[in-house]
Amino acid sequence: MNIIVCIKQVPETTEVRINPETNTLIREGVKSIINPFDMYAIEEAVRLKERFGGKITVLTMGPPQADSALREAISMGADEGYLVCDRAFAGSDTWATSYTLAGAIKKIGQFDLIICGKQASDGDTAQVGPGIATHLNIPQVTYVKKIEEAQDKLMRVERMMEEGYEVIETALPALFTVVKEINEPRIPSLKGLMRAKSAKINLLTQKELNLDPQQIGLCGSPTQVVKIFTPPQREGGQILKGEVSEIASQLVGLLKDEVL
Repeated sequence: MNIIVCIKQVPETTEVRINPETNTLIREGVKSIINPFDMYAIEEAVRLKERFGGKITVLTMGPPQADSALREAISMGADEGYLVCDRAFAGSDTWATSYTLAGAIKKIGQFDLIICGKQASDGDTAQVGPGIATHLNIPQVTYVKKIEEAQDKLMRVERMMEEGYEVIETALPALFTVVKEINEPRIPSLKGLMRAKSAKINLLTQKELNLDPQQIGLCGSPTQVVKIFTPPQREGGQILKGEVSEIASQLVGLLKDEVL
């Protein structure tokens, strides 16, 4: 089974800084990690490989330093990594990102399954995975919490919903986005760490992919951040004290003053 796992490198801290001119994240000086949901995607791919054999290719789009995320995935059991990196891709929104990654997947070649984390911690849109499936014109199942059965060209999975789950059968090739309930990511072995250290990371630029210039980067992004700012800190509220009946009476009086 040939599996492609799409991952993203994100800032480790929640205290991110924004470039006021470009309205993009300032990543310099901020420690980066693999998007937490993508760790579950990597682990599930490794478990499928252990059951059925095959090959795991890890793919990410980002700056040169994102190769460290690919090496970490290789240390967990992936076979090879591809870094999509070019200034032409800078500023991509979820549409342009999914278009670019789909182009990279076509370049990589044949696959049976694509696995992504359900969403990235720095954007929380959950759009890139489904976007890739759309560009590749393959089935997609989001919020997968368990792979029940895997056969030749067919998989049955449990998809998490707000109340319970649903069982879905899908033909392969397909794309899954997974939730944290699906597994517990492993700690890389010493052998895996050594293999990752010497692994060759394949670089894919716009020259190799030859994508439509009008659909990549800022030019290909139909959504753009016009302005981003930190909201003003809210002032403290009023604390009401006393017995429950007294507090209720005070609250009614305050509401009347606001309404009338």
